[in-house]
Parts: sequence; C-alpha cells; structure tokens
Amino acid sequence: MPLMRNLAAAISSHALPMQPFYDLLSAFSQDVVKKRYQSFAEVVDYCRRSANPVGRLMLALYGENDPRSLAMSDGICTALQLINFLQDVAIDWDKDRIYIPLDDLQKFRIRESQIAGRDATGLWRPMMLAQIERTRKMLQAGAPLGKVLKGRLGLELRLVIMGGERILKKLHDSGGDVFRQRPVLTWRDWIYMFWRALRAR
Repeated sequence: MPLMRNLAAAISSHALPMQPFYDLLSAFSQDVVKKRYQSFAEVVDYCRRSANPVGRLMLALYGENDPRSLAMSDGICTALQLINFLQDVAIDWDKDRIYIPLDDLQKFRIRESQIAGRDATGLWRPMMLAQIERTRKMLQAGAPLGKVLKGRLGLELRLVIMGGERILKKLHDSGGDVFRQRPVLTWRDWIYMFWRALRAR
C-alpha cells in the first residue's frame, strides 16, 4: 500500500521512534470496544496512547528528546484531549461514549440519563468546573514548552496552548453547559491568540 510505504519511508528518514505508533494503534483498538471509563486514571491512560504520541512524534521530527520537554508535551497533549472530551460530551453521547470518569459522575450524583436529556441543571455545573480546573492545571504545567521550543514549532505550540486555554474559558463561562452551545474558537480568538503568541517569544 502506498500509504504504508510512505509512512515507512518517513519513519526511516527521520529516525522516528516506533513506540508512539504502537501506542496509537492500541488506543484506536480500545476506542472501538471501550465506551466508559471508571476513573480519571483510566482516561489519562487512554490519552497517554491516543494523544501523547502525536506530541512525541512532533518533537522527534525536530530532534527534541529532552525528558523534561517530553513530559511537558505529554501534559499538553493529554490536556488538549481532555478539553476535546469536555467540548464533545453531547457528541460522544450520540456515539454511546462517555469520557468523563464514572467516578466523577457518581461523586456529583449525575446519571447517564442527565447526559441523554441534555440537562445541565443540578450538580452538572460544579462537576464540569472541577473537570475544567483539573484540565487547566495540566495544560498550564506543560505550557512552558511553548517558550522552550524556538522558531515555528514554538509559535505553533503557543497557539495550540492558547487555543486550549480559550476553550477552557468558554467552558467555564458557560458553566459547562455544552448542550446549549459547544464552545469553539472564532476568528477574533485567533487574532488575539496570534498576537499573544508573537509577543510571548
């Protein structure tokens, strides 16, 4: 297959590590059969294999293999995946998937029927705010990588981080009501983010 031959050539020419590819395949396979996650640790483990490999491969392409940079990249990628899960609660429900840990739903006495009913009342807001805050801290912990990396890669990473921050702010401002309106980035957001990313060099 041409696609596989091209991938093999890219792996060889850039000396890319194979583990990220194995991790991605593992996550894709899991996503076919696993629809619920009991604990936050389970969700993070999924992100470790579904999101973190992308960041690690990008760093490998630029010859960046410092352990601290890899750790910050993992934090950013996991946080971005979690943000996507929070954005897409309703979309994922339509696919019979829930990525919010069941432990957290139970803690805030939220049943799956509340998600099915697009109901953001009761303890939905504090539950979502707890998810948002935990994710924000994870994203912030990895954010210094945007200044460690130089040139275009650093600029693009700063934009990605700021995009995640903007979505988290929109989620927070809405009280986590992703049923009424899914938060997205607008052109105004992009202008503001690009200006900030350039200044943060």
